[in-house]
Amino acid sequence: MRIGVLALQGDVREHISTLSQLECEPVEVRKASDLSNLDGLIIPGGESTTISKLLDIFDIRNPILEFIKSGKAVFGTCAGMITLASEVLDSAAGQKSLGVMDISVRRNAFGSQLDSFEDQIVFDGAKINVAFIRAPIVQKVGKGVEVLSSLQDGRVVAVRQDNLLATSFHPEITGETFVHQYFLNMASSTN
Repeated sequence: MRIGVLALQGDVREHISTLSQLECEPVEVRKASDLSNLDGLIIPGGESTTISKLLDIFDIRNPILEFIKSGKAVFGTCAGMITLASEVLDSAAGQKSLGVMDISVRRNAFGSQLDSFEDQIVFDGAKINVAFIRAPIVQKVGKGVEVLSSLQDGRVVAVRQDNLLATSFHPEITGETFVHQYFLNMASSTN
């Protein structure tokens, strides 16, 4: 199985490292042709406004949208969640999400970089350790969106809609492989 990691900005190396521990071939994606023959794509955490601009600078926005429309699995972590969302409640000037997942998100919902933390959460029935770094929160989910994880206070931090998976947190930072394995299972069932 070949899984791409959008390699324009963000924690690309950490996702590549996590995927390398699993039974798949990670591929760095920088241009449209890199999307060919992939079974899935990860949009990593980073700076969502920068990722938005780079999608257009590298002319890869529409190829990614076509990749998603083809039914291939796509996983967005943190800024990747913001990139997939249909509504960004506090978007920066000029920021455009892909608008493919029926969720409304708020950027930096947990505060600044100084407010970053690790926590143990339940994801798809398993307790996992994850990192929240200037993380977004899902304010609203639409029809057809499944909530996979919420914090104890009820804030939604992981969702799935058809071939799309999005998390507020970074499982790749803590060395956690469970969420990536979940994504690989999604990718194998959409091919």
